[in-house]
Amino acid sequence: MAVAKLHVKKDDLVMIIAGKEKGKSGKVLRVIPEKGRVLVENLNLMKRHTRPSQANQAGGIIEKEAPIDLSNVQLVCSACNKPARTGMRVLEDGTKTRFCKKCNEIVNN
Repeated sequence: MAVAKLHVKKDDLVMIIAGKEKGKSGKVLRVIPEKGRVLVENLNLMKRHTRPSQANQAGGIIEKEAPIDLSNVQLVCSACNKPARTGMRVLEDGTKTRFCKKCNEIVNN
């Protein structure tokens, strides 16, 4: 199975557009291209019950981020500060970059 080109990268600011966290925004911590999912900082938290181990002496209940489907997140444009679809553009120097389809500005990578 081929991995599709993704519209978000690590450290991007994204807004959740569907699900229980709809309307909230956060920074992308990790992208999982094989599964088409992303981890967003402090969003979609789940509780994990862990028993004590060498790494975690105390054990107990740990809250951590669960992956969100890529289709449920949208990149927040740095120029217009709104969630927007993005497109790819080749600049004069030959580099590829993403641009906001709302304000037509280049999105900071």
